Order: sequence, then structure tokens, then C-alpha cells
Amino acid sequence: MMSAPGRRGSALLLRSSSRRAVVCLQCASIPTQFYSAEAAATQPTITSTTTTPPPPLPTKEKTLPKPNPYLIKSGVILSRPPILTRLPTPFEASFYLYQKRLNERLSAPFRKDFYFKQDTALDLDWRIKLKERHGVPAKDIGRYNPRGRMAWNDEVLVGSTTSDPQHIVETLLKDAEVRVSEDGEEIAPEERIPVERPMPRTTEADEKNDVRRLDRRLDETLYLVVKRGEENEWGFPEGQVPTQEALHETAQRILTESAGPNMNTWIVGRVPVAHRVSQPDFEEDGKTIKQRGEKVFYLKGRIMAGQADLTDNKHGLTDFKWLTKNELKETLSKDMWDAVKNMLDLR
Repeated sequence: MMSAPGRRGSALLLRSSSRRAVVCLQCASIPTQFYSAEAAATQPTITSTTTTPPPPLPTKEKTLPKPNPYLIKSGVILSRPPILTRLPTPFEASFYLYQKRLNERLSAPFRKDFYFKQDTALDLDWRIKLKERHGVPAKDIGRYNPRGRMAWNDEVLVGSTTSDPQHIVETLLKDAEVRVSEDGEEIAPEERIPVERPMPRTTEADEKNDVRRLDRRLDETLYLVVKRGEENEWGFPEGQVPTQEALHETAQRILTESAGPNMNTWIVGRVPVAHRVSQPDFEEDGKTIKQRGEKVFYLKGRIMAGQADLTDNKHGLTDFKWLTKNELKETLSKDMWDAVKNMLDLR
């Protein structure tokens, strides 16, 4: 006697033999095996259908890119910083002298016994100079006694030469002269050894107005400008930027190619401090470029040592100058001056 699982399996076989196989159109090409001949005979015949490919898309004609109407250039505004501090204005000189007198009044009194041994040459020299200053210990505040009857009058009167820088220098030089010899005897005025004077603020280059030298206008900033070809046009060193270089790299290369390698320079940062744009020139149709315009980005540079040398430069430069900001205004063209004037320093 067949068990229950056996009966269930034979029923499944009978049911599957009477079932018709259903094949989708996409699987019609796949050969199918049926469990019985009856199922194969009753299977409908499926004909393969071919789909028509879509028509090709219309091809666009290849057009060449239009040329850029602008040339991208990089330039260097190379500067020499001031070497000397500028002279103070009359108001500033008076204010500084007032501050010295105020400090003299508020500070502790000068104790000469702490610095000079009694009756020595230095002590005798101090006494002579103190008498010439009318009892004022400080050397550069004029005839002003902070602890006498003039203690309240520490302001500088209009027209007074006490606060003049040159007057203060002469006073200090005269006070620095030795008045007493090592033997304790006072030296006659004609036998006194003068103190070495400081170097003048003006140099030989200032006297000759040599604009190619870096030792001129020591209290102002100087900027390097170059002249291109035979044209009377001055500007900063600049050149075209290739695709493989950044702006600061081109600026350093152009500076070396223009002014030679005998300068110790430093490009300050990688961001331009000024830019200048010249518009392109088109033909009458307004589309064809007759002459390309320029977009020049200027980077700031500093020179620490050396000098410019235009020998065998690669940019056709014929001359150079080191000029101040006021001199640049008279030398550069108006469009270039307007482009860079806001980043130039008077000092």
C-alpha cells in the first residue's frame, strides 16, 4: 500500500503533465524541454520578431573654438623699501619735544653721583656741560628746568627752533665733545676734537639725480620701471603666462629675464595686487580680431640686494629707472597709473 507522500508525488506529476508551458516572447529563442509529449504538442508555435533600429541622430559639424581676444600676462612691481625714517613734520617735532619735557618732569631726578666719581675728569666735564645747559640734565629738551620756575612752560612756542631735528643734532654733537683732559684740565675750544658727524640724508645720487641708482631717496620707496624698444613708453616688467605656469612663477621668470639674475628678490605672495586691461581691436565686422587685448596681473616684489642689468634681456628692454611714487605719476601712462596707483606707497 502506497504511503501518503507517494500519493502526493504522483498527483503532482499528473498535474504538471496536464499544465501547458507558457513562454514569453523574449525567451522564445531559448530551447525549452517539456515533461511530456502531450505538452509539447499543445505548445503554440512562436515566431521570432525583429525590431527595427532607431534612425541615427543627426551629426553636428565640428566647429573650431574661437580664439581668446585677450592675452594673459603677469608683471612685477619691484620695490626697494625705505632705508631711513622720514623727517618729522613741524607739528610732530614739537609734539615729540613736548613728550620729552613731560617725561623729564615726571621721572626721578638725575643723580650724577651714581654715574660720576667726584672730582674726576668725567665729573668735571659734566659740570661744565650742565652749566652751559643752564642746569638742565637732559641734552635735547632745550632751556627747560622741570623743577624750577619753568616747570609749567613745557610747550613749544610757534617759530621756536628748539624742536627742529637739525638743531637737536647740532646740540647733541656739541655736547658730546670732551671738554676736560685726562689730567683734569679744561681743554681750550680750538684744541677740542670734534665728534664724527652722522652721514647726510642726501647722497651723491640725489645730488646728480641719477635715477638708475638704488641709494637715492633713502626715506622713500623706489619702484623699478623699464623702457621697451625705441618707444618712449615706460612700464613694469611683464610677460605672457604659459599654460604650465602660475602667475607668481611667470612673474619671477619675467623679472630674471628682464633685469638679470644679479638681484636678490622676493615675490611677496601669490595674489595680484593690481591689474590692467587693454581692450582688443576688431575688424569692421565686429567678430574678426585685428589685435588681441591684454589682461596684465601685477604681483608685488621686493629687492634686498643687487642691481638691475638689462644686458642680453629677452624682452627688448633698453633702459630702466628707480622712481618714487610721485615720479611714477609723471612717467607712466594714464591707464597704467590708474591701475597701480592705489597699491603704491609714498614711503
